[in-house]
Amino acid sequence: MTLIKSISGIRGTIGGRIGENLTPLDIVKFSTAYAQWVKNQKQTENYKVVIGRDARISGSMVQQLVMNTLVGMGIDVVDLGLSTTPTVEVAVSMEKADGGIILTASHNPKQWNALKLLNHKGEFLNAKDGEEILQLSENTTIEYAEIDDLGKIVQKDDYIEKHIDEILKLKWVDIEKIKSANFKVVVDGVNSTGGIAIPQLLKELGVEVVELYCEPNGHFPHDPEPLEKNLKDLFAKVIETKADLGIVVDPDVDRLAFVDEKGKMFGEEYTLVSVADYLLGKQKGNTVSNLSSSRALRDITEKHGGKYQASAVGEVNVVELMKKTNALIGGEGNGGIIFPELHYGRDSLVGTALFLTHLAEKGKTVSELREEYPSYYMSKSKIELTPEMEVDEILEKMQEKYASEDISTVDGVKIDFPENWVHLRKSNTEPIIRIYTEAKSQQAADDLANRFIEEMKALF
Repeated sequence: MTLIKSISGIRGTIGGRIGENLTPLDIVKFSTAYAQWVKNQKQTENYKVVIGRDARISGSMVQQLVMNTLVGMGIDVVDLGLSTTPTVEVAVSMEKADGGIILTASHNPKQWNALKLLNHKGEFLNAKDGEEILQLSENTTIEYAEIDDLGKIVQKDDYIEKHIDEILKLKWVDIEKIKSANFKVVVDGVNSTGGIAIPQLLKELGVEVVELYCEPNGHFPHDPEPLEKNLKDLFAKVIETKADLGIVVDPDVDRLAFVDEKGKMFGEEYTLVSVADYLLGKQKGNTVSNLSSSRALRDITEKHGGKYQASAVGEVNVVELMKKTNALIGGEGNGGIIFPELHYGRDSLVGTALFLTHLAEKGKTVSELREEYPSYYMSKSKIELTPEMEVDEILEKMQEKYASEDISTVDGVKIDFPENWVHLRKSNTEPIIRIYTEAKSQQAADDLANRFIEEMKALF
């Protein structure tokens, strides 16, 4: 059982001992720190924070603790109930709130939950703000509000609809073109809030929807990370129903992956590539993804005359570089689409609408569209950490070993070879070292990953 405190929030497994797991007392402690941070940002008579959650079994319990802690700190709460990460981000801005908290452990299994923290723009906190909250969580002198100054809770359950309405207004979303394509789509909502939001969006776009695991009860029917090994039922359903494609999201709906009409993965890395190809074909611009993302985005961006840059892993780092480079689109290779014209956050709903417009405009099948893009293959592996492992020391030794190669140490160690690359980094959300590789064939990517795993294991 685990509790991870980082600048991006607090994440852990439900139950167990205080300070070792995500217990009620830890939730209250961290919520108090966030509330104090919100108050420190400006002096005003009224503060407002938006709260939404995915469908995890623990979600209601965690939400009640968080909301009532904020009330006890004199902060008003806008309760979205079951929602998505991008919907909460949009709501913070629309509500002109002072911040937001999303209760989700993203792709982690059902025993996990987390508090993901937003600023007044509906964007994830930077390192400085995250560090301040960690320090405040150890402060025993914070004062709660007196009786006449308690906050209040207001429920608003229409924000998924508002979020969808904002997407439908975008000039690059062609509703009529999508409707005329008569798409049939299977949606795997992993029994979380994607099962509410994605079918609702698709129906507004005139798409025939086949629902698979769209009951938001928090009982994930498979490992909730939208990877090929977890999606056998979706593949089968696409073939069985003769659908044009399948769509799968993670529990909080910020990661998006597609399945082609043959029941094969389009490739989560190619979610961003395809949407960027569509947008860059309409408007010249720059793109950003993180160091663990495919070279294919760079290739597509340069084909359209734009400039590609890579950031450190983490949405806040991608967003920061997107703002610096005025990027038209960006995101992460795990299926995260960030389209600034809507908001600076990974958003599976806007990604879906843009992809379907692109597909309808092309008049091709999903498999035919995939063949248009450069073929790179990735391997995503990990090494479980144990207390005796000195991660920084291991990465430093790997850097020294490959000092003659093109190396980036912006985030862990990324080694760019002429034909492939490997990225080694300690995860911010799990006690693991991630090993990402990319090459011109799956076998080459897997072999490269296995080679580096063995080399690192030899160091401890």
